[in-house]
Amino acid sequence: MLVTSLVSNENYQWDIVFQYFTSTAVLEGLRMTLLLTVVAMVVGVLLGIVLAVARDSANPLVSTAALLYIGFFRGTPLLVQLIFWFNLSALYPVLSLGIPFGPTFVSGSTNALITPLVAAILGLGLNEAAYMAEIVRAGLQSVDHGQTQAAQALGMTARQVFRRIVLPQALRVIIPPTGNQTISMLKTTSLVSVIALPELLFAVQIIYSRTYQVIPLLITASLWYLILTTVLTVGQTFLERRLRRGDHNRPVAAGTDSTAAVDDSIDGPVDLAKDRSR
Repeated sequence: MLVTSLVSNENYQWDIVFQYFTSTAVLEGLRMTLLLTVVAMVVGVLLGIVLAVARDSANPLVSTAALLYIGFFRGTPLLVQLIFWFNLSALYPVLSLGIPFGPTFVSGSTNALITPLVAAILGLGLNEAAYMAEIVRAGLQSVDHGQTQAAQALGMTARQVFRRIVLPQALRVIIPPTGNQTISMLKTTSLVSVIALPELLFAVQIIYSRTYQVIPLLITASLWYLILTTVLTVGQTFLERRLRRGDHNRPVAAGTDSTAAVDDSIDGPVDLAKDRSR
């Protein structure tokens, strides 16, 4: 019945859907959506790594600061954060860079600096970092500390231990949820329509505010979101399979020394951790 309705109900206006599907305005909005997704995820991943390291720091001030950051950005709605960044000029009309209580080197109008694009990147990227911090932290903690100690006992440097022992195993835990976060970010970019950034949803809103063809244009946007999320899902699945292909599933027998396990992997990455993302 649903399929019949989709075909026979003229209110869907499929001709209008496909008329605007590849229109210039919609494609420009699509480009902005992809740009926001990539930039926000890069900011989120890089800052998330820093926060993950800071979260496990032996320095209580650094650890507490990271914990407060994560708690704040995970505990407040993303939409509120976006609106806050967009209206930052109400709190700070002028932004300055200089020495505290000393000379100011650069200053400028907040309205000129915090454009809708900048506000969107700040809101999406800083919020994403709070979630990526926990994902990265979980991945690093999934590696048995005994392997790190064994590698150090074999004379490997800290960089070698991280690159050849910790990272290959941690990535198997980090990548699946990071892929999910990327797909979620693609859809979350639609929230920036409230700050008048011309991404995909805002682009169709502008069109149907003139034509009053609300439903077909929302279908147009939905189809593009479905296509993009499908492509990302296929890419994520392919990447996960590639990672599992390197997993030889070599169980460590009872009583096996960790040093021996690490010694077998000097010429290649160690993989003793199970994929905990499943």
